[in-house]
Amino acid sequence: MQKREGYRPNVAAVILSSKYPEICEFFIAHRSDIKNAWQFPQGGIDKGETPQEALLRELQEEIGCNDVEIIAEFPEWITYDFPNVISEKMYPFKGQTQKYFLVRLKEGSEIDLQAFHIPEFEEYDFVSLEELFNRVTYLKRKPYRQVIDYFVKEGFV
Repeated sequence: MQKREGYRPNVAAVILSSKYPEICEFFIAHRSDIKNAWQFPQGGIDKGETPQEALLRELQEEIGCNDVEIIAEFPEWITYDFPNVISEKMYPFKGQTQKYFLVRLKEGSEIDLQAFHIPEFEEYDFVSLEELFNRVTYLKRKPYRQVIDYFVKEGFV
């Protein structure tokens, strides 16, 4: 795991619907605490946890489902600074360093945004690649573009 002083280790899930590979639809969810903020599920890596373990735990906590197949892993860690509106809430961290995974929901998987005691998301949608970047929050567009472009180049998407 990449350790950077002041940056929170984190995982992010690029989730494809169970219709993949026939149809390529990306899961995005609307945060319950930030207006108009659509993003991929993500969360911190706990001490002693591998990124893959954190991925499955975070999916269970955030969308109530970790019944996924890991298709690929972005080879690098992506680091970014929090904007001012988020930095106070995330103190002492000034940003995050993230490991991205491309996963596919298994057939019959069910998403339950109310599975955790404080829901992170209030609604979700499956969108096309074309619609993805029109819907996600501005803060996430650059790293998402880098990750998605890699998965496209490698033939996963």
